[in-house]
Amino acid sequence: MFCCVKFIEKIELGFLLVVSNLPFLIIGMMGLFSLFHAGRINFITEIKPAYVLFFAGVALVNFGSGYYHLWPDNETLVWDRLPMTFAFMALFAVIIAEFASLKTGKFALWPLVAFGLFSVVYWHFTETSGHGDLRFYALVQFLPMLLIPLLLLLFKPRFTSTGGYWALLFAYVLAKVFEFFDESVFNSLGIISGHSLKHIVAALGIFFLLRTYRKREGL
Repeated sequence: MFCCVKFIEKIELGFLLVVSNLPFLIIGMMGLFSLFHAGRINFITEIKPAYVLFFAGVALVNFGSGYYHLWPDNETLVWDRLPMTFAFMALFAVIIAEFASLKTGKFALWPLVAFGLFSVVYWHFTETSGHGDLRFYALVQFLPMLLIPLLLLLFKPRFTSTGGYWALLFAYVLAKVFEFFDESVFNSLGIISGHSLKHIVAALGIFFLLRTYRKREGL
C-alpha cells in the first residue's frame, strides 16, 4: 500500500512538473502577439528581434522543460536549457538597449545569444566526456541577473516604468528559492513541489513585465 501511494505521488509530481510549464507558453505567445500588433506594447523598434527572441524563448521553455520533465536525462536537459538561455540573453540585450546604450544593445544581441548557445553545447560536450562543466552556463544564468540591477539603478530609462524588471528579478530570486527547497516545499504542502512552484513564479514575473510593457510610455 505504501509503495502504491509513493508511486501515485511520483506520477502526480511528474504531471505537475510538466503542466506547470504551460504559463510560459501562454505568456510567451501573448508577448509575441503584442509585438506584432501595433499599439499593444511599447518597445524600441530598432531592437525588435531581441524582444521577439525573448518571448519566443519564454514560449519554448514550455516544450523544452516539459520534454525534460517527461524523460529526465542529460539529453533532454539540453532542450530544457536552450530556450531559457536564449530568453536570458535576449532580455539582457533589451535592458542594455533600454538603459545604457541602444547601439550597444543592438550590437550585443547576437554575440550574447551565440555565447548562450555555446554555453549549453559546451556543457553537453563535457558532460558526455564524463566531466560536465557548467561554468559558462552559470555565467549566462547569473551574471546578467547581477548586472541588470546595476543597469536599472545607474542609467536613465527610456520608458516611464521599470517596475516590471524589478518584479521579474524578484520572481527569479523567489523561483530559485523554491527550486533549492524543492523537496521541503513538497513535504510541507503535500500537493506541489518547489520546482513546480518555480515554474509558476518565474512565469508570473514575465507576465508582470509584459504588463509593464503595455502600460509604460517613452520618455
